[in-house]
Amino acid sequence: MTIAEKGELIIRDIKKETGINPVKIFKNIAKNDYINIHGPEHHILDGASILVAYKNAGGEIDLDAALDKLMCEGSRMPGAMCGLWGICGAISSVGAALAIIDGTGPLSTDGTWGDHMQFTSKAAGELGTINGPRCCKRDAMIAFKNGIEYINSHYCATLEMEDVKCEFSSRNQQCIKEKCPYYVGNNY
Repeated sequence: MTIAEKGELIIRDIKKETGINPVKIFKNIAKNDYINIHGPEHHILDGASILVAYKNAGGEIDLDAALDKLMCEGSRMPGAMCGLWGICGAISSVGAALAIIDGTGPLSTDGTWGDHMQFTSKAAGELGTINGPRCCKRDAMIAFKNGIEYINSHYCATLEMEDVKCEFSSRNQQCIKEKCPYYVGNNY
């Protein structure tokens, strides 16, 4: 299945979500068999989870247009960009969602350009202290934690965050186990 095909399934299924917790939305979609434990489909899923939660919390966006734009941006991010480019696709995906919410572009002077850079650098810094190898689920949780903090402090919509426990470690052959802040053992 191509990334475009996976992206279409993500967008189809994520539109059915009604919650304001992007982690729960993400987990609901990530359990589908078309989502790999690692892969560039997360570059669409992660930002889409933020957009849906934001809209469900009263955020004023055209969700269909926002998801179409996120699909386009997420599809341009290559797999393995964390190791090859030095920036995590989960963080970039959530950063793209913030840019979509604000209508930010490369020439924006309203402050959002800098705010989004601060979001991505804070999240990437946190991820960098954990070190590799990559884990698309762990990286998503860090992107969500920082993205939720950003949204709750910058917008009128308030998103929920849970105490995250990893439900995917038994499927991840490169799991760093106790070094991961979300690891609880292979009990799932």
